[in-house]
Amino acid sequence: MNPQHPPHRGTLFEESARILAHEDAGSGQWILRVEAPECARRAQPGQFAHIQCSPRLPMRRPLSIQRVDPDAGWVEFLYKTVGDGTRALAEQPVGRSLQVLGPIGRPFTLHPERPRRLLLGGGVGIPPMIFLADRLRQQGEAGTTRAILGSEVPFPFRPRPSQVLWPGLPDGAIGTLPLLEDWGISCRLTSKAGIPGAFDGFVTDLARAWLDGLDPAERREVEIFACGPHPMLEACAELAAEFDLPCQVSLEEFMACAVGGCAGCTVPVRTGESVAMKRVCVDGPVFAAADVFPEPAP
Repeated sequence: MNPQHPPHRGTLFEESARILAHEDAGSGQWILRVEAPECARRAQPGQFAHIQCSPRLPMRRPLSIQRVDPDAGWVEFLYKTVGDGTRALAEQPVGRSLQVLGPIGRPFTLHPERPRRLLLGGGVGIPPMIFLADRLRQQGEAGTTRAILGSEVPFPFRPRPSQVLWPGLPDGAIGTLPLLEDWGISCRLTSKAGIPGAFDGFVTDLARAWLDGLDPAERREVEIFACGPHPMLEACAELAAEFDLPCQVSLEEFMACAVGGCAGCTVPVRTGESVAMKRVCVDGPVFAAADVFPEPAP
């Protein structure tokens, strides 16, 4: 086992999780909050849980954790209905209990020498960025954290104009996620779907505009964290390479067991001079972007 990518060996807990809230956020998006105190106490940003979607479906589905409250014992997820499992999950009422296994996977790693954190989330890749933002807020690092969130369907929250100046961004890029701004974290939204207040472009377009406006000393303090669809993550890796910045990506893959037994979620990952097949569930889901999306040979 290459020491660069040892599997995550954190303790998993299977809990009968009572649904506390289940909100239709529009465009097939749902926000689910369940009572799962063991998972809530131990979850780290970037991890996920394996959730039973319905008592009649044996296969669970992996969902990224969006928020936790260790004291109240709840875990929150944002998901989108894309198949039979998530459509069945959307039908589950408040009060019903579902089996939840978690927390699973390798989380994001924060490096003190890179205090300027840039969080990039796209679609159902937004939840890990919210979780990471919340953790940074709790650590008193909201002021040096910036987030750019993108979606091609209406966001699962009501955007509002930002009250925080973000130098270097194009005119009209004023939409923000109210929750993050209330936490003191500067945030901007992007979309190619004509969403009011959102920048007409990709998250990497706004990220590049911000990075271009930093002086070299400031730029050396930046680290990028990203989660979203594969093309977006590849673009984030290219952006990080362009500015010579470290970047961590949280991969989204179909999973069966989610605990490393079936090897159904393997992806090629660079390990030193070679490439190995790594399991996203336990070797990830967080990897160094350059290991998953290496620069092409000149």
